[in-house]
Amino acid sequence: MAVLEMSAERLVSRTAEAEALVSDLARQLVEGALVPYLGPGLLETGTTPVPGTPEELATFFATKVALPRRAKGNAWASAQHIESTRHRATLSALMAEAFSQPVAPTDLHLHLATLQVPLIVDSWYDGAMRAALSARRPAGDWGEVQGITRAGIGEDRWYRFYDANGAEVGRDQATAWGTLLYKPHGAVTPARNFLISDADYVEVLTEIDIQTPIPDAVKERRRSRGFLYIGCRFHDQLLRTYARQVSKRSGERHFALVDPDILTRNEVRFLGEQGITPIALPLRRAIDILCGTT
Repeated sequence: MAVLEMSAERLVSRTAEAEALVSDLARQLVEGALVPYLGPGLLETGTTPVPGTPEELATFFATKVALPRRAKGNAWASAQHIESTRHRATLSALMAEAFSQPVAPTDLHLHLATLQVPLIVDSWYDGAMRAALSARRPAGDWGEVQGITRAGIGEDRWYRFYDANGAEVGRDQATAWGTLLYKPHGAVTPARNFLISDADYVEVLTEIDIQTPIPDAVKERRRSRGFLYIGCRFHDQLLRTYARQVSKRSGERHFALVDPDILTRNEVRFLGEQGITPIALPLRRAIDILCGTT
């Protein structure tokens, strides 16, 4: 808790106050005024057969390939070593294997799928949010845009759009979708797009400050809306960079469900710099309130 002393005036930690705030955020989600930004920590609220953190993904890589010490424990560096020594096809196959088991949507995934939320950002590689939307929404009412690797594709493209059936479509179709699911790092479904290696991110991080890799449809739907970070950590510079750039030029008020006992100083600094209000409420309890099951 000591690490939060720098932002104690922002932390919402008293249970009654935190629960009241999350209740208000639930209302804002229903009204479409907030963008939910989902992280892999959301999967920990249920049983998941896939890696649930970047560190777990790095551990998976280590069971498949002998990694140098500098790469161990770091998913992006591990992926870069595999790509450099075993070829891109090997890395893609390992990512597909790591996320091959379908992940059942959590209560929150299913709840969000029933709302007319204009934009949902999902920062992990599983297909749970897509599965929830498929189960709860008409096929023509939602679609997805994913970040893609530019390695070896021979195209000047940063992302691809997919309809509810998993078919690639043009960006113009996104204007008719009630909900746009944005997977900035790619996903195992429907087409196994993965941004994962250091090389994947070199060009993206070069351009992301001027927003080129962010789809226009995302820029339009985030305008004037706040972000609610659920199951997210910002202990890695790459994760902070993406969260910062995806929420750029959006609404003024943002919120994050956090465990204050594990926040690093870099995370605390990031929350303060971005004007994100941290809410210290157990994730399971917060999800019950967001879903209206409390």
